[in-house]
Amino acid sequence: MAELLPPETNVRYKIPVSSASLPGIKSLGLRGISCIGLTNLDGSPTSHQVLQSVAYHLGPHLQSLCLGGGSPTEASFVALILGCPALRSLDLSGCNSLFISGMLLAQPETAQRVQQALSGLRELNLAGLQNLADLSFNRLSSCAPDLERLSLAYCHLTFELGPARGSSVPQDSSRSQFSFHNLLQFVKERASRLHALDLSGTGLLPEALQALGQVAGLQLQELSLHSCRDLSTEAVAAFCHQQPGLTFLDLSGCSELTDGALLAVSRGLQHLQHLNVRKLQRLTDAGCTALGGLWELQSLDMAECCLVSGRELALALSSVHGTPPPLTSLSLAYCSSLKPHQELEHQASGPKDPSSQPQGPSLLMLQALQELDLTACSKLTDTSLAKVLQFPQLRQLSLSLLPALTNKGLVAVARGCPSLERLALSHCSLLSDEGWAQAAHSWPRLQHLNLSSCCQLTEQTLDTIGRACKQIQMLDVAMCSGISMAAVRRFQAQLPQVTCIHSRFVGGADLTLTL
Repeated sequence: MAELLPPETNVRYKIPVSSASLPGIKSLGLRGISCIGLTNLDGSPTSHQVLQSVAYHLGPHLQSLCLGGGSPTEASFVALILGCPALRSLDLSGCNSLFISGMLLAQPETAQRVQQALSGLRELNLAGLQNLADLSFNRLSSCAPDLERLSLAYCHLTFELGPARGSSVPQDSSRSQFSFHNLLQFVKERASRLHALDLSGTGLLPEALQALGQVAGLQLQELSLHSCRDLSTEAVAAFCHQQPGLTFLDLSGCSELTDGALLAVSRGLQHLQHLNVRKLQRLTDAGCTALGGLWELQSLDMAECCLVSGRELALALSSVHGTPPPLTSLSLAYCSSLKPHQELEHQASGPKDPSSQPQGPSLLMLQALQELDLTACSKLTDTSLAKVLQFPQLRQLSLSLLPALTNKGLVAVARGCPSLERLALSHCSLLSDEGWAQAAHSWPRLQHLNLSSCCQLTEQTLDTIGRACKQIQMLDVAMCSGISMAAVRRFQAQLPQVTCIHSRFVGGADLTLTL
C-alpha cells in the first residue's frame, strides 16, 4: 500500500485536463493536496475521466477547487462535487455550460446530495456567468447555507426598482434572468454570515447599493464594485455610513464618483485597510486630504487618477497630527499630474545618515512601504526620485515609462531601496551600462527585472546583473536592440536558476525564450 505523505497547504496546483495528467493526479492525491485548479475543461470523455480521477484521488481532502473558464457537463460536475465533501472554496467563474439549460440541480434528490457535500462551503465564485438566472442561483446557493464570500462580478443583473428609493418590485424567481430583487432577498436571508461581496461590472444602480446597505444584520467586511459606472457619490456615502465595518473597498472605475466619495470613506470606514480608487478621474487633490483619517490603511491604489498632483496626498498620508498609517502598498501609476513638491521630496538634514527622519510631512514617513508603483509619472525627475525613494523595506518598485530617469536617478534608487525583489524599468531609454555598473551591487535580492525597450543597454549590463544579482529568476530585455541573442544565452548559462527570459526583438530577432 502506498504511504500517505503530509498534506500540503496554501499551494494551488494548476492541472491541465488531459490523459497525460492522470498519473500526476494520483501522485498529488498521495501528497494530500487540498487546493487545485483545472484548465482546458470541456465536455469530452477525457475531461470526464480526469474529473473522476480528481474525485477519487483528491476529493476526500480537497478544500479549494477552481474550474474557472471550463465547460464541464452538468452530470460530470455533480459527480465531482459529490466526491469532494471537504470543499470550502469553489470557483465556477465563466462556467456557462452549467447554466445554459437552467436545469442544474433541478432534481430534489440530486440537490439534497450536493447540499450535503457543500455543507462546509464558505466561498463561491460565480463571476462572468452570462446564463445565470434566479432559479439556478437559488438552487446552487441553497446547497451552501454557510456562505461567507460571494462573487457575482460581471454577471448580468436586471433591475426593477420601485418608486420608493431602494425598494424592489416583488416578483417570482426567473428562469432566464438574474434579478437584483432575487439577489437582495438572498442577502437578507444570509445577512448574519455574508462578509464579502463582489458585484464588479454588474451595472449596480445607486438605489440598489443603498438597498443592500440597509439590509438588517448585514455586516460586510469586503465589497468590490469595480466598473459600476452608474454609482453616485451620494450612494457610496450612504453605504459607508450603513456598513462601517468594511476593511476592503474597491471603487475602481466608478467614473461618476467625486472627492465627496473619499470624504465619505474616511468618515465612515475607520477600520478600512485596503482601498482601490483606480481610474476615478474626477478625484482631485482636495479629495486626497480625507485619506489622513484612515489610520489602519495598508494598501492604496490611486492609479490613473489624472488630476492628483501628490501634494495633498503626501500631507494626508504623512499624518501631521499623528503617526502615519501602516501603508505597505501604494500605486500612483499613470497619475500624469503627479509632480515634485516639497511634501513629496522633503527630507531631514543629513540625508546620507540612514537613521535620519524627515522633518515635517513627507512620503518618507511611510517606512513600512513594500510595494510602490510610479509607472508613467512622467513629471518625476532624478532629483525628486532620489529624495522620495528611501524605503529600506521596499520589495517591489515600478519606474517604467519615466522619460527623465537617468543613471544618476537609478543609482540613487539603488542606494535608497536596497531590499528590492521586483523592479520594472521598461522604456527608460536614458539608462545605460554605466548606471547598472554602479547600481546592481545594491540589489542582491532582485528576482524579477523588466528592462524592456531600454535601448542603450548592451550585453555589459547582462554581465553586471549576472555577477551582482544571483537570485534573479525572470528577466525581460525585449526590444533592447543593443543586446544580442548570444548574450542572452550566455546569461542563461551563467545563471541556470533563471526560469524565464523575455527577449522579443532582441538584437533584431523575433523570439521569446521561456526556459
